[in-house]
Amino acid sequence: METKQTKRPLVLVALVLSMFMAAVEGTIVATAMPNIVADLGGFSLYSWVFSSFLLMQAVTTMIYGKLADLFGRKPIFIIGVIIFLTGSILCGFATNMGLLIIFRLIQGLGAGAIQPIVTTIVGDMYTVKERAKVQGYLASVWGVSSVIGPLLGGVMVQYINWAWIFWMNIPLGILGLIGVIFYFHESVDTEKKTIDYLGSSLFFIAISCLIIVFVQAGTNWAWLSVETLTFSFIFIIGMIYFLWHESKISTPMMPLYLWRNKLIVIANIATFLSGVIILGLSSFLPTYVQGVMGESAIVAGFTLSTLSIGWPISATLAGHLVLRIGFRATAFAGGFALFLGTFLFFLLDADKGPIYAGISSFIVGIGMGLSSTTFIVAIQNAVSWHERGVATSLNMFMRIIGSAVGTAFLGGLLNIQLDHFYEQKGTDIAVQSTDVLLDEGMRQTIPTEVLATMKDGLTYALHTVNTGLFLIGTLTFILLWFFPKVTIKKQD
Repeated sequence: METKQTKRPLVLVALVLSMFMAAVEGTIVATAMPNIVADLGGFSLYSWVFSSFLLMQAVTTMIYGKLADLFGRKPIFIIGVIIFLTGSILCGFATNMGLLIIFRLIQGLGAGAIQPIVTTIVGDMYTVKERAKVQGYLASVWGVSSVIGPLLGGVMVQYINWAWIFWMNIPLGILGLIGVIFYFHESVDTEKKTIDYLGSSLFFIAISCLIIVFVQAGTNWAWLSVETLTFSFIFIIGMIYFLWHESKISTPMMPLYLWRNKLIVIANIATFLSGVIILGLSSFLPTYVQGVMGESAIVAGFTLSTLSIGWPISATLAGHLVLRIGFRATAFAGGFALFLGTFLFFLLDADKGPIYAGISSFIVGIGMGLSSTTFIVAIQNAVSWHERGVATSLNMFMRIIGSAVGTAFLGGLLNIQLDHFYEQKGTDIAVQSTDVLLDEGMRQTIPTEVLATMKDGLTYALHTVNTGLFLIGTLTFILLWFFPKVTIKKQD
């Protein structure tokens, strides 16, 4: 629905800069956190610096997608970037951990708009044949940011100040705003719009409770604690009421009929499962390489960075494959790569070494790139302009939730298996003492026999995690056998 005045190359550059700004924020903070904690204190709140950003991004992504369908992409994108930049500026000025978490919430509130609206604008500006290639380039931004983020964060912390990991967003955001404000033009219906305030509120409350459970349960709360059960109950009741409400009104926040589309259902479930895989690897592969193989943090980083190399290469390739062999075959190829990569992790042991782990990680990255790009383009091809924003956001929301579930489920599985191993061995080693294995200096101070037991325990527990990843990879591959054949719309 774009008009002739839109200057696509300039808008695309602005969108890529904006996407990079939001994507790099997820990885750049990790490197700086030790310095931030040293400066602000509040180590007990450490995880909430990450979780607050994820929480707000997750609960607002769908809402922004619907607002973009109602009022146009441009105003919602502008609002999202301004909120994100406001949060970024405030984060740099935070004087304690509590304030930093609040400002990260503001950042996440803006980030919830950026990724889905950028992807939707690309869907609007380009025909489906062009879109397949451009969405592939856009997906590459995430792979590049995950490699550059930690390096950039390390340089800024060492040579400037940790505040600049937030303030570097300002020039990127301003350039993104200029490109979209002056060079992107769209036609939007002028008739009065109805916003589903109740549906949006119910969704916000229910998903907030779900994310809080994923973040807190198993670490700060027991799984059967009053807090966990209370938040879980609110989530269940909130979602039931939300779904009932959405089925009754004429302008729902999330049109339930989207879930009757076979392509959208399979793409979204597969996206959820791949979100579990990606966070499972990101969280536990470095632990395996350092704790079990005894390698350095740099080597552990290498094994994970290969995933970030495979993803953008295959995402770009997916754009060409979709046009040559179709959506179904490309998605199936992505599912096979996820199956193969997770199978290789299932076979992983200490003797295979970090290069084997790096190759396995690269294959998973290929699967992610092929499938994620294909899903987005196929979904955008399957819906009209008025549904494109919410359909795109729904797919991205499923990945965020998959990531949250992956962290909680696989982390809980790891701790249970470690406890079980130590009980069987009759040792009094605490699960928390595994941290020592990840410190090269501290490893030397552990008695040989205890060190061997700890390594065996970690190997046993992480093999269970890798088995879980393989089962999820297999399920994703089986699911994509049912991905429907799709014809590319001529009029797009």
